[in-house]
Formats: sequence, C-alpha cells, structure tokens
Amino acid sequence: MDLKRNSLGLGNRPALLLVDMINGFTSSRCPLGTDCPDVVEANRRLLERFRALGLPVVFTTVVYHHEDEARVFRERIGHLNLLTPDSEWVQVDPRLAPLQGEPVIEKQWASSFHRTSLHEWLQQQGVDSLVVTGLTTSGCVRATVVDGLQYDYRVVVPEEAVGDRNAEAHQANLFDMHAKYADVMPLAEVETLLPEPQIA
Repeated sequence: MDLKRNSLGLGNRPALLLVDMINGFTSSRCPLGTDCPDVVEANRRLLERFRALGLPVVFTTVVYHHEDEARVFRERIGHLNLLTPDSEWVQVDPRLAPLQGEPVIEKQWASSFHRTSLHEWLQQQGVDSLVVTGLTTSGCVRATVVDGLQYDYRVVVPEEAVGDRNAEAHQANLFDMHAKYADVMPLAEVETLLPEPQIA
C-alpha cells in the first residue's frame, strides 16, 4: 500500500540541476552511455525556460583524477575508469552546453551532493527547491534526489527529462522517488510550476 504523502511542488527560488548530461552517458559510442535524444530535448526545453527566467542552473559531471577516488565504485563498474579529465566523455553534451556562470560540478560518486560544493553553491544562490534531471534514473538521479530531500530542498523530477538504460529500472525508480522523496510529474506540468518569462 502506498504511503500517504503531500505534493510540495517548488519553492520561491528553484534551481535546475542537470545530473551527468555528459557525452559519456548520452552517446552509445561510450560503454557507459545510451542514445537518448528525447531526454536531451526535454533538458534543452527546461534550460531555455530557466535561463529566460534568470533562475540558477547547475550541471554535474563525473571525473576521476587519480585511482584512489571512489575506488570501490570503480572496481564494481570498470568502465567508470574512462571518465578521466582529458576524455571527451566527461564533457557536457554540446546540445546542452553551459553558459558562462553556470557551474559544472565534478563528482566521483552517485549523488551530486556527496563530497562536492553543490549544497554550498545552491545556498549562495538562495535556492530553496530543485528540478532534477539527467542520467540515470536508477543511479545518479535517484541518489541526488534522495540527498536533495535530506538537505531540505523540495525536489521535482520531470519524467521525460530523466532516463535509464533499463526501462523497468526507470519506471520502478520514478515510482519510488515519487512515493518518498520528490514530486515526479510530466514535463508540461513542471513547466506550469514555473513563472512565465517577462517580456521586455
């Protein structure tokens, strides 16, 4: 039986957090990735909206500088060793290229918050809620959503803006995140939570 929970939506100053929308995950040329043009397009739509509103945007990537970083994680998933600083795989997908002032935060583990400066940056921007997108639903997105809640952010996940190599894992994790940690909803519904851009 489902837990009773309240839909919280977004606060007064949401940020868009694009989790690992990097070449290594958005291209099937990399063993870690899968072609996901629909997910990229949903992220592009949200980027355009947040930029038009002047709201904070932040990206994450996964980069390993030396062999001691996330040692056990990399032992488990050997292809993570492809994510070196000089690799094309750690670069944000050019279809979603960050603008000046939009940070790309390096991480080594699943959560975008774990041993990174993300929470501090969000606090500096006055952020009180998050729209979390990216790859993959069952991995880094889920870990980031759980930690977002644990840092007391309201979290919203647009269904079309996250993806996974495994369709069943994708659906199961959307269900579980919505049950406990976030409001999971269609992209169009997320857009209604955002103010309309002002026309100059």
